[in-house]
Amino acid sequence: MTDDSVYFLLVDDLDENLLSLEALLRRDGLVLLKARSGPEALELLLKHEVALALLDVQMPGMDGFELAEFMRGNARTGRVPIIFLTAGSADRQRRFRGYEAGAVDFLHKPLEPDILRSKAQVFYELYLQRRQLARQRDELENYAGALKDADRRKDEFLAVLAHELRNPLAPIRYALEIVRMSPDGKITEEIRGMMDRQVTHLVRLIDDLLDVSRVSRGKIDLRRENVALQTALHAAIETSRPVIASGHHELTLDIPDAPLLLNADVTRLSQVVSNLLNNAAKYTSPGGKISLTVRREDGEVTIAVEDNGVGIPEAMLPKVFELFTQVEKGIERSRGGLGIGLALASQLVELHEGSISAESPGAGLGSTFTVRLPLLPQGALAAGIASEPRVEGSSLKVLIVDDNVSSAETTGRMLSMIGHETTLAFGGQEALEAARTFHPDVIMLDLGMPGMSGYDVCRELRRDPGFERTMLIAQTGWGQESDRRKTREAGFDHHLTKPVDLQELSRLLARVQVRA
Repeated sequence: MTDDSVYFLLVDDLDENLLSLEALLRRDGLVLLKARSGPEALELLLKHEVALALLDVQMPGMDGFELAEFMRGNARTGRVPIIFLTAGSADRQRRFRGYEAGAVDFLHKPLEPDILRSKAQVFYELYLQRRQLARQRDELENYAGALKDADRRKDEFLAVLAHELRNPLAPIRYALEIVRMSPDGKITEEIRGMMDRQVTHLVRLIDDLLDVSRVSRGKIDLRRENVALQTALHAAIETSRPVIASGHHELTLDIPDAPLLLNADVTRLSQVVSNLLNNAAKYTSPGGKISLTVRREDGEVTIAVEDNGVGIPEAMLPKVFELFTQVEKGIERSRGGLGIGLALASQLVELHEGSISAESPGAGLGSTFTVRLPLLPQGALAAGIASEPRVEGSSLKVLIVDDNVSSAETTGRMLSMIGHETTLAFGGQEALEAARTFHPDVIMLDLGMPGMSGYDVCRELRRDPGFERTMLIAQTGWGQESDRRKTREAGFDHHLTKPVDLQELSRLLARVQVRA
């Protein structure tokens, strides 16, 4: 007998009649409940959900009609189909009483086996169909509930997103007014530092949103190479130092000197560790302690980030890597953030065939996040290890093309300040003319220009042998993988999203061989 069994109730005061009914109706998946009186039948009905009741009419005490009336008056049994079995005459008055009590049929004794089985089969299948419909209804209700919950979380997330975006925008706007009204150089320098931090925060929020979208849709493209883990760790530490320093936290590092080789995307791996360090800093009270510990263990490396911060309640531990889960918590709102950092870290670790886990003794007792990643064999050649490009001191000729005049001018001024010669163009045709007279080493092209797009300019330049060695860099607000694929197909060497990071741009420019 299983949970999917179907129950029939057989009621007759004679044992031989019950045995006969049992022999005729026995089949797999059907449980036959037998009762010799009305009260006994009512007890069984309280314990089991019945698909069909076969009731003898003539029984001492409570007869079949009275039992049927009791069943109809009860919410649990009121819809159970009833077939009356009678050895007497079924005159019009008796039939009327039977149907009034809820009967669906009358069968006369001695029973015809084929007729009984046929009618029983109908109610057996009807019950299975009703149960299936009930399950589908429950599934739809659960699904509707999940959709409602997702919609609620979406609304909450959008509200938090608006809050988080307004936070850095407000001081930036006020800072611009202060700079405009005050000629004080010291104040201007302080304002500049604040604005730089706020813009960096905005860029990080947008990048995290795009990364979560890409990973969730399976559109992220890992650029894997043999790399020393230490390279990613040092980059992550440098990225997170401002957040850690702002909280006056003590950061302890325990990282082996011997290279730990992985096949990984060093940028994404750095992002994982940076997210964990930032999370630790955010949820640790000022002056707290954070540690980063790395260990080699049986062909794997473990990266543990531990803090003595607010900790994680036991009920929340299974949910900390779910997207937007933390947005629902008041503490998340008070400390800032979109609640996507840990979800993104988890997804990126999984793409590296690794695992991530969270532990905490409880609220107020700190937490530990541990990443496990597969190592390359110790005999792997060090020649394959990625390294940072050497920054050359050569001055380059850079053509900057953007229909947004302010964007082009600020990019040109930035590159001029680090020693490069620049010229500007504000449209596609103007860019082609400038390229042929300026002979640049690098051309930075905006994509979405009216008339002749950046794609068109790139294709036109690539058809000219004179620009075969020229580095073409797409700089754009579009950063999806499909956008990067389009720029590669058009002939671009690199794709940078706005606002362009100066350090990343400098690394690209360092690879350029200056024309003789």
